Amino acid sequence: MTIFTVDKARSEICFTVRHMRISKVKGTFASYNVKIEAPAITDLHKGIIDIEIDVASISTLDAARDQHLVSADFFDADRFPKIYFTKTSLTPGEEGLLQLAGSLTIKNITKSVVFDVLYIGKELNDWGSENHRFTCSTVINRKDFGLLYNTLIEAGGTIIDENIQITVYLDIYH
Repeated sequence: MTIFTVDKARSEICFTVRHMRISKVKGTFASYNVKIEAPAITDLHKGIIDIEIDVASISTLDAARDQHLVSADFFDADRFPKIYFTKTSLTPGEEGLLQLAGSLTIKNITKSVVFDVLYIGKELNDWGSENHRFTCSTVINRKDFGLLYNTLIEAGGTIIDENIQITVYLDIYH
Protein backbone atom coordinates (compact mmCIF):
# COMPACT_ATOMS: atom_id res chain seq x y z
CA MET A 1 0.00 0.00 0.00
CA THR A 2 1.16 3.51 -0.80
CA ILE A 3 0.70 6.19 1.84
CA PHE A 4 -0.34 9.50 0.30
CA THR A 5 0.42 12.83 1.95
CA VAL A 6 -1.88 15.85 1.86
CA ASP A 7 -0.23 19.10 0.80
CA LYS A 8 -1.99 21.33 3.34
CA ALA A 9 -0.76 24.50 1.64
CA ARG A 10 -2.90 23.54 -1.38
CA SER A 11 -5.75 21.69 0.34
CA GLU A 12 -8.80 23.00 2.16
CA ILE A 13 -11.95 21.80 3.92
CA CYS A 14 -14.73 24.35 3.42
CA PHE A 15 -18.44 24.82 3.95
CA THR A 16 -21.07 27.27 2.75
CA VAL A 17 -24.50 27.94 4.22
CA ARG A 18 -27.22 30.36 3.21
CA HIS A 19 -27.69 33.04 5.87
CA MET A 20 -30.79 35.21 6.27
CA ARG A 21 -32.14 33.72 3.00
CA ILE A 22 -30.08 36.01 0.74
CA SER A 23 -26.42 35.85 1.74
CA LYS A 24 -23.96 33.05 2.29
CA VAL A 25 -21.54 32.36 5.12
CA LYS A 26 -18.36 30.56 4.10
CA GLY A 27 -15.99 28.85 6.47
CA THR A 28 -13.04 26.52 6.72
CA PHE A 29 -11.45 24.11 9.15
CA ALA A 30 -7.75 24.87 9.55
CA SER A 31 -6.75 21.74 11.47
CA TYR A 32 -7.42 18.29 10.06
CA ASN A 33 -5.73 14.98 9.31
CA VAL A 34 -6.26 12.91 6.20
CA LYS A 35 -5.19 9.27 5.91
CA ILE A 36 -5.07 7.94 2.36
CA GLU A 37 -3.55 4.54 1.67
CA ALA A 38 -4.02 2.67 -1.61
CA PRO A 39 -2.05 0.45 -3.98
CA ALA A 40 -1.75 3.39 -6.42
CA ILE A 41 -3.44 6.70 -7.23
CA THR A 42 -5.55 4.83 -9.81
CA ASP A 43 -6.66 2.34 -7.13
CA LEU A 44 -8.04 4.65 -4.45
CA HIS A 45 -11.21 2.54 -4.52
CA LYS A 46 -9.15 -0.33 -3.03
CA GLY A 47 -7.72 1.77 -0.22
CA ILE A 48 -8.46 3.72 2.92
CA ILE A 49 -9.63 7.32 3.06
CA ASP A 50 -10.18 8.72 6.57
CA ILE A 51 -10.53 12.36 7.57
CA GLU A 52 -10.46 13.77 11.10
CA ILE A 53 -11.31 17.46 11.58
CA ASP A 54 -10.67 19.57 14.69
CA VAL A 55 -13.96 21.38 15.29
CA ALA A 56 -12.30 24.19 17.26
CA SER A 57 -10.30 25.13 14.14
CA ILE A 58 -13.41 26.49 12.42
CA SER A 59 -13.08 29.93 10.84
CA THR A 60 -15.69 32.10 9.16
CA LEU A 61 -13.49 35.19 9.53
CA ASP A 62 -15.81 36.43 12.29
CA ALA A 63 -14.45 35.65 15.79
CA ALA A 64 -17.81 36.06 17.56
CA ARG A 65 -19.56 33.74 15.07
CA ASP A 66 -16.72 31.20 15.30
CA GLN A 67 -16.98 31.20 19.09
CA HIS A 68 -20.74 30.62 18.79
CA LEU A 69 -20.21 27.76 16.32
CA VAL A 70 -17.97 25.83 18.74
CA SER A 71 -20.41 26.40 21.62
CA ALA A 72 -23.12 23.98 22.78
CA ASP A 73 -25.58 25.79 20.46
CA PHE A 74 -23.87 24.24 17.43
CA PHE A 75 -20.90 21.84 17.38
CA ASP A 76 -20.37 21.65 21.17
CA ALA A 77 -16.63 21.26 20.63
CA ASP A 78 -15.95 20.63 24.33
CA ARG A 79 -17.99 17.41 24.18
CA PHE A 80 -17.48 16.57 20.49
CA PRO A 81 -14.06 17.93 19.45
CA LYS A 82 -13.77 16.01 16.16
CA ILE A 83 -15.66 15.43 12.94
CA TYR A 84 -14.90 12.15 11.18
CA PHE A 85 -15.29 10.81 7.65
CA THR A 86 -14.50 7.21 6.65
CA LYS A 87 -14.73 5.95 3.07
CA THR A 88 -16.98 2.98 2.44
CA SER A 89 -16.71 2.96 -1.38
CA LEU A 90 -15.38 4.89 -4.36
CA THR A 91 -17.10 4.20 -7.66
CA PRO A 92 -17.37 5.80 -11.11
CA GLY A 93 -20.21 8.29 -11.44
CA GLU A 94 -21.72 10.33 -14.23
CA GLU A 95 -19.86 12.87 -16.38
CA GLY A 96 -16.39 11.78 -15.29
CA LEU A 97 -17.11 12.19 -11.58
CA LEU A 98 -16.38 9.62 -8.92
CA GLN A 99 -18.80 8.86 -6.10
CA LEU A 100 -17.07 8.76 -2.71
CA ALA A 101 -19.48 7.18 -0.23
CA GLY A 102 -18.73 7.10 3.45
CA SER A 103 -19.75 7.65 7.02
CA LEU A 104 -19.74 11.21 8.33
CA THR A 105 -19.81 11.67 12.11
CA ILE A 106 -20.66 15.02 13.69
CA LYS A 107 -21.57 15.27 17.39
CA ASN A 108 -21.44 11.45 17.65
CA ILE A 109 -24.18 11.17 15.00
CA THR A 110 -23.10 9.10 12.01
CA LYS A 111 -24.84 9.28 8.64
CA SER A 112 -24.00 8.00 5.18
CA VAL A 113 -22.97 10.70 2.71
CA VAL A 114 -21.83 10.69 -0.92
CA PHE A 115 -19.32 13.19 -2.27
CA ASP A 116 -19.05 13.99 -5.98
CA VAL A 117 -15.32 13.80 -6.70
CA LEU A 118 -13.64 15.46 -9.64
CA TYR A 119 -10.05 14.58 -10.46
CA ILE A 120 -8.49 17.89 -11.52
CA GLY A 121 -5.14 16.53 -12.66
CA LYS A 122 -1.51 16.16 -11.67
CA GLU A 123 1.74 18.08 -11.76
CA LEU A 124 5.27 17.63 -10.48
CA ASN A 125 5.93 19.31 -7.14
CA ASP A 126 9.20 20.90 -5.99
CA TRP A 127 10.47 17.53 -4.71
CA GLY A 128 9.90 15.66 -7.98
CA SER A 129 6.76 13.83 -6.84
CA GLU A 130 3.43 14.00 -8.62
CA ASN A 131 0.75 16.04 -6.87
CA HIS A 132 -2.79 14.90 -7.65
CA ARG A 133 -5.67 17.35 -7.18
CA PHE A 134 -9.25 16.47 -6.35
CA THR A 135 -12.38 18.48 -5.58
CA CYS A 136 -14.99 16.69 -3.46
CA SER A 137 -18.43 18.15 -2.73
CA THR A 138 -21.69 17.19 -1.07
CA VAL A 139 -24.68 18.76 0.64
CA ILE A 140 -25.84 17.66 4.08
CA ASN A 141 -28.79 18.67 6.21
CA ARG A 142 -27.27 20.06 9.42
CA LYS A 143 -30.31 18.95 11.46
CA ASP A 144 -29.46 15.31 10.65
CA PHE A 145 -26.31 15.83 12.74
CA GLY A 146 -27.91 17.59 15.71
CA LEU A 147 -26.95 21.09 14.56
CA LEU A 148 -30.34 22.54 15.43
CA TYR A 149 -29.78 26.14 16.51
CA ASN A 150 -31.76 28.72 14.55
CA THR A 151 -33.90 31.83 14.98
CA LEU A 152 -36.73 33.28 12.95
CA ILE A 153 -36.30 36.46 10.96
CA GLU A 154 -38.94 39.17 10.86
CA ALA A 155 -39.44 38.89 7.10
CA GLY A 156 -40.20 35.17 7.49
CA GLY A 157 -38.04 32.10 7.47
CA THR A 158 -34.97 31.36 9.54
CA ILE A 159 -31.54 32.91 9.82
CA ILE A 160 -29.63 29.72 8.95
CA ASP A 161 -30.53 27.34 6.13
CA GLU A 162 -30.69 23.62 6.88
CA ASN A 163 -28.50 22.62 3.91
CA ILE A 164 -24.73 22.90 4.18
CA GLN A 165 -22.51 22.67 1.09
CA ILE A 166 -19.24 20.90 1.98
CA THR A 167 -16.29 21.18 -0.40
CA VAL A 168 -12.94 19.48 0.12
CA TYR A 169 -9.98 20.41 -2.04
CA LEU A 170 -7.27 17.77 -1.76
CA ASP A 171 -3.78 17.96 -3.18
CA ILE A 172 -2.00 14.68 -2.45
CA TYR A 173 1.36 13.10 -3.24
CA HIS A 174 3.49 10.14 -2.19
